[in-house]
Amino acid sequence: MFLATGKAAGPTDDSAMAPSGGPIRLNSTDTRTTVSGNGSRPTDDVPATGIDAATKAALSEFEAYASSLAGTEVRRLGADLMLPARGVLASEANRQVPLDYLIGYGDEVQLTLWGSVEADLRLTVDRAGRIVIPRVGPVLVAGVRHADLNELLTRRVGQVFKNFQLSATLGRLRSIRYYVTGFVTRPGAYNVSSLATVMTGLVQAGGPSAAGSLRNIELRRNGQIVTRFDLYDLLVSGDKKGDVPLQADDVLHIGPVGPQIALIGSVNKPAVVELKPGDTVNDALAYVGGLSAVADLSRLAVERLSERNDRRVVVLDLPREGAQKVANGDVLRAFNSVTAALPQAKQYKNVRIEGEVARPGDYVLPPTSTLMEAVQAAGGFTTQAYVFGTEFSRESVRKVQEVQYDRALRDLETDFTRNNATKKVSNSDDAQAVTQNQASTSRLIERLRAIRPTGRIVLDLKAESAQLPSLPVEDGDRLYIPPRPKTVGVFGSVFNGGSYLLRDGSSVDDMLQLAGGPTRGADTGSIFVIRANGSVVSSRSTGSGWINFGSRLATLQALPGDTVFVPEEMNKTTFMQEAKDWTQILYQFGLGAAALKTIKN
Repeated sequence: MFLATGKAAGPTDDSAMAPSGGPIRLNSTDTRTTVSGNGSRPTDDVPATGIDAATKAALSEFEAYASSLAGTEVRRLGADLMLPARGVLASEANRQVPLDYLIGYGDEVQLTLWGSVEADLRLTVDRAGRIVIPRVGPVLVAGVRHADLNELLTRRVGQVFKNFQLSATLGRLRSIRYYVTGFVTRPGAYNVSSLATVMTGLVQAGGPSAAGSLRNIELRRNGQIVTRFDLYDLLVSGDKKGDVPLQADDVLHIGPVGPQIALIGSVNKPAVVELKPGDTVNDALAYVGGLSAVADLSRLAVERLSERNDRRVVVLDLPREGAQKVANGDVLRAFNSVTAALPQAKQYKNVRIEGEVARPGDYVLPPTSTLMEAVQAAGGFTTQAYVFGTEFSRESVRKVQEVQYDRALRDLETDFTRNNATKKVSNSDDAQAVTQNQASTSRLIERLRAIRPTGRIVLDLKAESAQLPSLPVEDGDRLYIPPRPKTVGVFGSVFNGGSYLLRDGSSVDDMLQLAGGPTRGADTGSIFVIRANGSVVSSRSTGSGWINFGSRLATLQALPGDTVFVPEEMNKTTFMQEAKDWTQILYQFGLGAAALKTIKN
């Protein structure tokens, strides 16, 4: 907004002065304005004709080819700048009018006067290039710079009034018609604000088509080429020198697309780019922001369509061969330097150490580090550490366990289904029993599927061990050193399952007796003990019979953290005999006492 003070000698006649000596009011009814001859609406109300934001142009053949090689969608560089026209029109309407803007037919001048004369006028420039100010008369403003408007009107009003102040600025601006031709999405004539530029005109028409160039755009005026616009100058370098203002009857002509290549893989912006003559590999990489932070900086693969009948892929050494020229249809692939696993001897290991160590946390260790070196990095064991019960979990082992565990469950489910299908039913009681078995086995399978392997590796330790074995660590390993427990858990088919205080010298049989011993339905021949280190000792592996003088478990010393589990005799319950296999599945995969309690419940 411009402000000025008029100090003319005085009005040209007495009628210009208010009889009471107060300010003269120039009413809007005195304003003789004209509207544009075509009766068009203001440019900020022009309806949008652009594409919907959710609408995407179909991939070109080369874009589709590059996308198939990349495994993800690869678009032409600059295509995302062609935004919906509605947003562009709104932004143009809200732009500040530049100082060098030339006023013309159809523009609206907002004029405010105060002091000896008061007025608030909206005046439209007529076909003669004039505005008419009440009691002042016509003023020629066409071709006047916006920066000079305030001074011009002050001089003109000052010929009639004195002791006033004036503010003049532009309101609604005229619309202009321009044309878009060539390889464009929607060629034709368009109306835009007089502030519109080449970029505005391109977006309004939907931008170049798949066959149109983003780098060969001509602005033609009166049959002459005013400027050539390269969208990459704006997109890559931020240079707007070619984005000049449009004038009425300008023509935007879009030429055919030039040579194209695709850059995929570990680049900052995978895209199809349009080449200029002489562009090199380095130029192409610069268009997409260069190689990504994880890219292999030493090499780049080039697949040349021109050699499709021969060797199609060559590898360039970077940066030595970065100045090599690229050709139409080439596909440049940058490699990722971190996705391929390095040899263990070269990998630094990220290890988590928790529990009874001086400084629990995550540690990055040298490639050849062992478990004890990991513990030493965490400050060593505390006085409460129970080294025998160390839980050592490895991610690579967990993945293998998951595959094997799922396969074991599928085999178990197949056995259940086969036995149910072959079981003979002679009466309603048999049918009811089969139905109950099917329901029970389904619940069992669901519970087993809910339990997942942890990747625990059983360490070969003695109960009194104070050191871990010299096993090299891997990336993602987890060590948990528990405090020394004072109880032994007894669960399953016993009279009173729970955790019991361990007395020195107690055997597994002693702990079982504290729980009341096995029930009548217990399968005493399948009793097993899960040690705190994850190992399992069972009656089947130590001899026949249950915990008595014929079994090693009768005299087996109980250790802190043991879990004794007594399975049920399956042929005495609704479960079929083959369901015994689930106990083996559980302890073979080191799922622990928590899983046993889950299944028991």
